[in-house]
Amino acid sequence: MSGHLSYTETMITLLTGDNSFELREALQAIVAGFDGAAERVDGAGLELRQLPDLLMGGTLFAEKRLVIISDLSSNSSLWQKLPSWLPRLSDDVHLVLVEEKPDKRTVAYKALKEAAQVQEYPAWTERDQYKAEQWLEARAKGQGLKLDKKTVHHLVTRVGVDQWLLANALETLALLDEITPEAINRTIIANESENIFELFETALSGNRAALQDTLRTLEQQEDPYATFALLSSQAFSLSAVAYADNTQNPSKDFAIHPFVASKLTRHAQRLGKPAVTRIMKQFAQTDADMKVSKAEPWILIERLLFDLAS
Repeated sequence: MSGHLSYTETMITLLTGDNSFELREALQAIVAGFDGAAERVDGAGLELRQLPDLLMGGTLFAEKRLVIISDLSSNSSLWQKLPSWLPRLSDDVHLVLVEEKPDKRTVAYKALKEAAQVQEYPAWTERDQYKAEQWLEARAKGQGLKLDKKTVHHLVTRVGVDQWLLANALETLALLDEITPEAINRTIIANESENIFELFETALSGNRAALQDTLRTLEQQEDPYATFALLSSQAFSLSAVAYADNTQNPSKDFAIHPFVASKLTRHAQRLGKPAVTRIMKQFAQTDADMKVSKAEPWILIERLLFDLAS
C-alpha cells in the first residue's frame, strides 16, 4: 500500500478497499494537499455527456482541478467506457476514483492499474492486533494522549481492530483525567466478540453467579442466534487448541486471537480432551434443538452454559 499522495505526484489515483476508515483518511489527505476546492461527483448517477467537462481541462475559475468520482463501477456503461477516456485526461486535472470493491477482472480496472496510482486499504482482521496497537499508539500520541503499551493493548483487545471504534474510543478517553485499563472498562463498551468470549470463559470457569448476571445483560441486548453462533465459534477454538500437537499453531491456522488462544489453552489443559469432546457434543445437541425450536433459544443457551459451568 502506498503512502498518501499530494496533488503533484500523480494525475490519476484509485483508492480501493473495504477499510472505509483508511479510505476516508487517504482521501482527506489528497484534498488537504490540493490548493483549491475539490469537485465531488457521484459516479452512479454520472452521464456520458458530463465526462468532457470533468476530465478535459481547467475552468474559468481554476487552472488546476481535483475531481473525485465515487462508485463509478456501479455505473456499468460508463465503467466500460473509462479506458477510452483515461488518455484524454487533461494535465490540469487530478482524477481520484474511490471504489470500495471494484471488479478486478474488468477491462476498466486493468486499465486503471496501468495508468493510476493504486492505493489499496483492506479491512483489518484479528490477526492485525499488533498493527492496530501500533496505529492506536501513534494516533493517541498525535492527539496528545499518553497511553502506555499495556493500556493500548487492553483498549484494542476490548474494542477490536475496527479503526472507527478505536478512533471514537480515543475521543471519549481524551475527556478523562487519567487513562487506565480500569477507566477503559468503565467508559468503553466492549465489542461483541469479547463479551461472548467472557461469557464462554465464565461458564468454563464454573462461576455460576457471574454467568447469570452476564446472561441477563446479553438477553436484553443481543440476538440469541447470533450469540449462539459466536459461542459455537469459541467452542470450536477450544477444540482446536485442545487437539493441536506440538507441530501445529491453532492461533495461526484457525485465525484465533493469540490472547484468546492462550486462555483457551489453559482451559483445555485443565479440562482434558474427553471433556472438550463432551462440550462439542453439547453444542451440537443445542444447535439441533434450536433448529427444531425445542425451547426458547435463550433457555437453550442458558441450559448449555450452566451445564458447562457444572
